[in-house]
Amino acid sequence: MSYAALAGLFLIGPVLATALAVVLRRPGRRWWLLTGGTIAVLLVMTVLFDSLMIAVDLFRFEESLLLGPRIGLAPVEDLAWPLAAGLLLPSLWLLLTPERER
Repeated sequence: MSYAALAGLFLIGPVLATALAVVLRRPGRRWWLLTGGTIAVLLVMTVLFDSLMIAVDLFRFEESLLLGPRIGLAPVEDLAWPLAAGLLLPSLWLLLTPERER
């Protein structure tokens, strides 16, 4: 299984949770800005730290299983994990927190 296929499978849950949260709770502009900002920070940190770890040879990727594009030294498939976290955690908070507490 390629890294992209694994990342795609992993993203299904967070995307569905986000869609459910959006439909049921109708988050406002502030939620979208904070969630987008969080995802942006997570993506930048992932690119920086993955590039550093790849540069010092802490881990390697099987080249034949990668799509090819990289940001820094990090393959684009590796950005699925921070994207998933950035979507899933705010969505779960939105779904599980009673409206009067938000």
